[in-house]
Amino acid sequence: MTKPSLLELPPGVQLVYLAEGGANVIYRFVSAPLKSLEKEPKRPLSPVAIDSLENRAVPASFKGKLLRLRKETAANQSYKEIVQNFNNIVRPLFKPEELVDQTLIRLPEGLIQRCNELLHIDELNGKRPKKRHGGYLCLNEPFGLLITDMTTADDPNATLAELKPKWLIQSPSAPTSARRCRTCALREMKNHEARRLGQKEQRSFCPLDLVSERLDSVLRATGFIKGCNDRHRLARILHRNPTLQKLQSQQKSRREVGLLGPPAQSQEMSLDMTLRDCTMFIKIPRDEMSAVEIRLGDLDLKTGAGGKAKYWRDLENNLIDGGWYHGFNSQGPSECALQRGQI
Repeated sequence: MTKPSLLELPPGVQLVYLAEGGANVIYRFVSAPLKSLEKEPKRPLSPVAIDSLENRAVPASFKGKLLRLRKETAANQSYKEIVQNFNNIVRPLFKPEELVDQTLIRLPEGLIQRCNELLHIDELNGKRPKKRHGGYLCLNEPFGLLITDMTTADDPNATLAELKPKWLIQSPSAPTSARRCRTCALREMKNHEARRLGQKEQRSFCPLDLVSERLDSVLRATGFIKGCNDRHRLARILHRNPTLQKLQSQQKSRREVGLLGPPAQSQEMSLDMTLRDCTMFIKIPRDEMSAVEIRLGDLDLKTGAGGKAKYWRDLENNLIDGGWYHGFNSQGPSECALQRGQI
């Protein structure tokens, strides 16, 4: 049986900067002339074309896709390795329609250099977020990733909600008398430090509310989720949601986290921490009779290398020894479902 041929990005396909994180930059494929793009408000413009800036059609195979390019980072994990881990370890845990898909695609010569030039220009023009200045794409990465487009570009009337489900069950090494879940305990510890430094505190939902059998608890959580103004509709979507329940089930069965589990840097611990730090994207059409699209992303297998595994365990020790699981240092009421007696 022959292997399927590797996708190749054709030279001249036009890209526009969409967003970026600490390890990747996301681009959209465009076929509209640049002049029409310039009329769109709030879009950071960085048009990229290798051989010309003339109008070109987006290949049919790229419809509904975005292009993800890798930055130069300390982890230095190649896209080939990332996709291999995703296909072999993560993909079997979920249905295809539950995942932000990612497919390896070979890049044309000169694309990365041109993108880096434009990132630098965007810094000078104030179009790139200041916290991302100085971080550029990896020149030794020959591949990009085609990923599912979960923006509302294909349906401007739709809304997109994003959330981090985090720890949908308590840490297995938390004290049995804990009054905080792992996420709420960590948030309070970080807010304590933020107050000490005069910085802004963070408020968010308790992940245990997301998977509650009680609709009112899910509704409480939606008050902290951005992207959807109709909290009640979002709560109904999330209440007993199969993808959310499956993620919780995977977390329950994969418990090599906290102070338990195999030695540091094991694949088991990496997967179990990955499942606790993914992102859920919820694309909601205006028509309530239309299907809602829900996918999990940010599922690159986390590595415990470079001191990361030690950091995870040190953090757990700090939460336990500092009394954060018990809420000893909290100021004011807590969002935690454990504190409110909802578990």
